[in-house]
Amino acid sequence: MAVRTVAILSPGDMGAGVGYALGQNEFDVITCLRGRSDRTRRLAGDAHFRDIPTLGLLVEQADLILSILVPSQAVSVAEQVAAAMRATGKHSVYADCNAISPQTTRQIESIITGAGGQYVDGGIIGGSPTRGAPPRFYVSGKHTDVVAELDGKGITVKPIGEEIGKGSGIKMCYAALTKGTSTLQIALLSAAESMNLTDELVAEFEFSQPAALKQMNSGISRLPPNAHRWIGEMEEIASTFEALGITPSFHQGAAEIYRLLSGTPYADETPETVDKDRPTNDTIRAVVDLVKSDMSAGEQAAD
Repeated sequence: MAVRTVAILSPGDMGAGVGYALGQNEFDVITCLRGRSDRTRRLAGDAHFRDIPTLGLLVEQADLILSILVPSQAVSVAEQVAAAMRATGKHSVYADCNAISPQTTRQIESIITGAGGQYVDGGIIGGSPTRGAPPRFYVSGKHTDVVAELDGKGITVKPIGEEIGKGSGIKMCYAALTKGTSTLQIALLSAAESMNLTDELVAEFEFSQPAALKQMNSGISRLPPNAHRWIGEMEEIASTFEALGITPSFHQGAAEIYRLLSGTPYADETPETVDKDRPTNDTIRAVVDLVKSDMSAGEQAAD
């Protein structure tokens, strides 16, 4: 089928960037902003999305629906879209591109196909197309040819077979390393700060692990605004590993680190307002302060 109108749910940081890139390549990009935040509305406006007043009308107009959300919303949004498909009789192609486990994507496949829709399992690797190289959309399923029409139009589409679970699975494995490593770095730096060993540890890293130290200094302070989104992503990775007989404990712990990070004052920033020049140890001290506060509260409760 020829894809002309692409619906994106929802235009957050990645979704807005993808929508802008597709719009620049002459696709009609739509969304439904009903009930969305002021930030989401601003991002959608800046990216020139066309706002459709109801989900039913969006489903009627869309040739392809891309779900690009926080993992915790993936199932509920799919259920809403499925209800709209039933109500309208329009059975669009629905590509779930969220950071979810193969188990969750199969659940969503059942929801969408049960309403008569066609399903594509996707995983996005890379940043927003507005910030450099096009992100890679790894897709699997029987209808990947529809998503492949977007290839080279601001994104790169990589079909990897018909099996549902492969598109999401590669995202789980990739993010297990990238976002998982960040939590290990935060944990060890927080431990060093708690033991008054930061200066000594950093000096050793400067001597023996300069590349790792550079990565920490360039990345950690950018994480708090996204931490709340990545709790669920780490839980999905843990679920993926557990289903394969691999310990989920690494990424259950990673989820806890992101939960801590989301409780710091810096989590109130957005990806647009984050202080990219904030010293790494300012972020680490905020985590340590929160840990100490939680420990103190726990001790008082025990008394």
